[in-house]
Order: sequence, then C-alpha cells, then structure tokens
Amino acid sequence: MAQGPAGAMDFGYLEGFAAGDAGVVLEVLALFRQQAEGWVGKLDGNDPGWRDLVHTIKGAARGVGANALGDECARAEAEGAGRLTAVRAALERTVTDIAAYQAARA
Repeated sequence: MAQGPAGAMDFGYLEGFAAGDAGVVLEVLALFRQQAEGWVGKLDGNDPGWRDLVHTIKGAARGVGANALGDECARAEAEGAGRLTAVRAALERTVTDIAAYQAARA
C-alpha cells in the first residue's frame, strides 16, 4: 500500500483501480485536486447545502483512495456541521499527499 507523506491517501488503491496506468492516475488526481480547491471554500455550516457537499466529497474521496477523508465526511454527515473543521483538515492532508505524489512523478 503506497501511502502519501501525510498518510491521507492510499495511492496503491488508485493505481490498482487504474491498472497501473500512470497517466490515468495523474489525471484523476489532478481533477480531484481541482475540485478540492472549490470545495474547501464551500465547507460552511451556515450553508444549507453543506451536507450534500460533504456527501459528494465522501464519494469522490473513497473513489481515489482518500479513505480518511471519506471517513471524516461520513462522521460529519452523522454528527453535524461541527465536524466540518475536521473535514477541512482531512481535505488539506489529502491535497498535500496528492501534490507530493504529483511532484514525485513530474
């Protein structure tokens, strides 16, 4: 299992899912990172759509191997907007891992 430096990503999961195609892996990670930039500013408990956003992030996270982020999102869905700080922190760790992975392969 290839973990990122922040321990937020299981790159081995994504690499296996993409059958080892590095181009596909990098493209998926670039898309996730781009989406994450938009998500972080919208994680606001005062926004009535926060729960839908967290659900979207959870699905995307689990799809790329960001299991810790997916778990934080599930907790926020169950426990409420007070968990959004933890979701933001997990999202930041995930983006850090992705950036390191991308830099190592550039």
